[in-house]
Amino acid sequence: MNNFKKGFTSIEMIVVLGIIVLLFLIVLPSLNKMRESQTFKNTAQDVFSSLDKARSQTLASVNSSSYGVHFQSDKVVIFTGTTYSGSAITNVIVNISTPITISNVTIGGVSSTSGDIYFNRLTGEPNQSGSVTLSANSVTKVITISATGSVSIN
Repeated sequence: MNNFKKGFTSIEMIVVLGIIVLLFLIVLPSLNKMRESQTFKNTAQDVFSSLDKARSQTLASVNSSSYGVHFQSDKVVIFTGTTYSGSAITNVIVNISTPITISNVTIGGVSSTSGDIYFNRLTGEPNQSGSVTLSANSVTKVITISATGSVSIN
């Protein structure tokens, strides 16, 4: 008669669980890095889109106004007119995803942690050229606004 029983031994189960845990420990950091990288790209694209939207609305003369963008460490605000007012009901707020921050705003050669830029109605040119630096941990991206109004991300 055959005395063998079918099934798994506890040693086989421990080996399989060990392999699964090892694979999980190898793959998890890569997934976190990929998620952080995608969040960083999305945030940079949000800032880029805000600048593009303000310029487009200005060129289209929406409500016969100029539009601008106000930068703070944790948000970007699209505003109507040439002067930012935090209490204006027409402001469009775009929040920056944590842990990403706007670490530096350089407009017209002046460096700060916040700043404003608006676009001229007839030409779409900004009142001043400059750059905005996004930072998270050791990664940075610089968004540049040229004198012609074109926006680029490094």
